[in-house]
Amino acid sequence: MSVRIDITGLRREKVAVVPSPLAELGMALHVLSEPGHHPGLQGWVTGVTARLDPHLADRMSEADFLWRTSFSDLFLPFAGIPGRDTLPGTTLADDLDLLDKLTDDQFVDAGLEFVCSPGYAYDSPRPGPLADAEMRRRALELAAARGPRQVRFAGRLLADPPGVRAWLRQFLQDCDAAFFAETWSRLCHPLAADARHKTDLLRHKGLAEALGAVSPSLTLDGPDGRNSTDDPDGRNTADGPGGRGGAAGRDGAAGRIVVDKLVEGRTHTGDGGLLLVPTSLGRPHLTVLHRFGWQPVIQYPVSAAEPATPPSVDQLALRMTALAHPVRMRLCRNLARSANTTGELAQMLGMTPPEISRHLAVLKKAGLLTTRRRGRYVLHQLDVTVVARLGSDFLEGMLR
Repeated sequence: MSVRIDITGLRREKVAVVPSPLAELGMALHVLSEPGHHPGLQGWVTGVTARLDPHLADRMSEADFLWRTSFSDLFLPFAGIPGRDTLPGTTLADDLDLLDKLTDDQFVDAGLEFVCSPGYAYDSPRPGPLADAEMRRRALELAAARGPRQVRFAGRLLADPPGVRAWLRQFLQDCDAAFFAETWSRLCHPLAADARHKTDLLRHKGLAEALGAVSPSLTLDGPDGRNSTDDPDGRNTADGPGGRGGAAGRDGAAGRIVVDKLVEGRTHTGDGGLLLVPTSLGRPHLTVLHRFGWQPVIQYPVSAAEPATPPSVDQLALRMTALAHPVRMRLCRNLARSANTTGELAQMLGMTPPEISRHLAVLKKAGLLTTRRRGRYVLHQLDVTVVARLGSDFLEGMLR
């Protein structure tokens, strides 16, 4: 499974790495709603909630489905501006002004994403619930199935988009005054520094190198396996730090970005751009906006405690499948205690060496074994570090 971003025609000046105050506020609200996703931020969550005004805390729960599961595309409004190349604002007020520029249809469609799960349309526009009575009926029906708060919010959103816009803007401004302005004052400089670093990689190394630095879950697939964003003469150039540049070739890129996630999705940059938005609060989430007609956005975590490179979704499934077999579980019990040869394992388990070899091959393919040679014998041992990390790898794969 993956989200694929077609970057055919993407030019170097159309790629940007820029922090967004509104996107970070959306992530902050998510962390406050789901602190279990972010154990490293427990201190920050405790500090914020301890001094939070009870009235504001109640308002947070009024529409927390906009940021609890993930967070709504409403927190990335710059992606929906016509032309698909608008950058985030430098201040929260700038980003909120961009939110005001979304049409009512865009605002309602994005606002309903987690209220009634209508899903993305990837390849073509679809009629919105403001204009289509059947879509409106279906949205309210789905919202009712999600719960009373969702159906109340959906009803308000469909009946009075300007009123919900005003409510959301005031709520976000109140969050800024209550806790986010102080948080952003600490986070904005490290985020800007990371954006400059990634922009330098775009300038000097190309998009593939920059994507690898953003996350090992991002890969660039180009024609014939080459980095399709390099200039024909091997050079990459860029504009200034934090701005567009340094990614696509002189005549535009060809290929696609593949984001390893447990969802299927696709989008394209078309004649627009690509945005990389760093977040200090987001680990382990790697968020990809792939809404039809919007600029693709990848929001990636930059927190200092960088974990070991996580396995891909396919690797994770392979490891869990390998460990699920009862014979391989018995093998792992022996191999966790000491290194053994195939013959020794066959004798321990009362099986033939070829049978043991087949099970060892499955474990080795999944990356769960280490092997070393002792004379003419090959010793196998369980990689306990990999197995011990499997739980956290599984959780990160689910939340990525």
